[in-house]
Amino acid sequence: MALTKADLIKQASELGIEVDPKLKISDITKLIHETTSQNKLSQRSLTAKSGKRSAKAILQTAEKITKELKKQQNTDLEQLDKSKKTIKTHRSRLEKRSKAYQKSYQIIDRSKKYDLSEAIKLAKNSSFVKFNASVELHLNLAVDPRKADQNVRDSIVLPHGSGKNLTVAVIVEEESIAKSSGADIINTEQILSNLDKGIINFNVLIAHPSQMAKISKYARILGPRGLMPNPKSGTVSTNINKAVAEAKAGRVEYRVDSNGIVHLAVGKINFADNQLKDNIEAVYTSINANKPTAIKGSYVKSAHLSTSMGPSVPLDINSL
Repeated sequence: MALTKADLIKQASELGIEVDPKLKISDITKLIHETTSQNKLSQRSLTAKSGKRSAKAILQTAEKITKELKKQQNTDLEQLDKSKKTIKTHRSRLEKRSKAYQKSYQIIDRSKKYDLSEAIKLAKNSSFVKFNASVELHLNLAVDPRKADQNVRDSIVLPHGSGKNLTVAVIVEEESIAKSSGADIINTEQILSNLDKGIINFNVLIAHPSQMAKISKYARILGPRGLMPNPKSGTVSTNINKAVAEAKAGRVEYRVDSNGIVHLAVGKINFADNQLKDNIEAVYTSINANKPTAIKGSYVKSAHLSTSMGPSVPLDINSL
């Protein structure tokens, strides 16, 4: 049965073709046929029976792209979560300290400089450790340690000692002198043998000038530890008995660091206040006596007193 003009217009409309009702049936039929042919041709060009352009291959490619997009999205989300976790709030140096330190820090007025007697009491009260802590003096000097004439260095016997139990070793030629010196380690051969093995079992090493040739090869071991005998520190001496007695009595050596600061232990917290005061005054007098001639005006810029692991107490220089 032949299609009417109305049927052809309806069919054309379904194919998305706008048809003028005035057209002849033959023209409408031709237009429908051409459109149908073009659709089939374009469909064939998009897909193939096999290969990359087949329907199956196209579907697999689409699925692969979808998976990669999801994977990239998950990676971005993980990185975002990780960046959120790594963000840390900034804490001050005081907040990073222990609760015991922070508690001790609170009792010190940072805007105030304490006189020596008051600073000693405050430093002892602010000590929170369970052992007999050392009391340390820190002096910031107006020197340039890079210049030889401003490299402040000396040794001093503290009036009341350092409070440390020191093991003293001596290297001398005559064994009888070593025995009478009162040193703890007197066997020269044993000392040198231990140094060959890298063993150091003493706190102070004292040597006679004639024995320095034997010790010089151990400078790399002893030097960094501050144990290399030196005439300035009183550990190279012809009077071995005196050198040992001074070491036992509390001879200490001080030297400015690279920032021009002297750090020195001047006793223990179990010392009486007047003993610590005498030791500190002796050190301060010695440092003033070694003031470089090139320094004009103010020599000591600031001074602080502290105990092992404890907060520092600002010192009034005029009270020293």
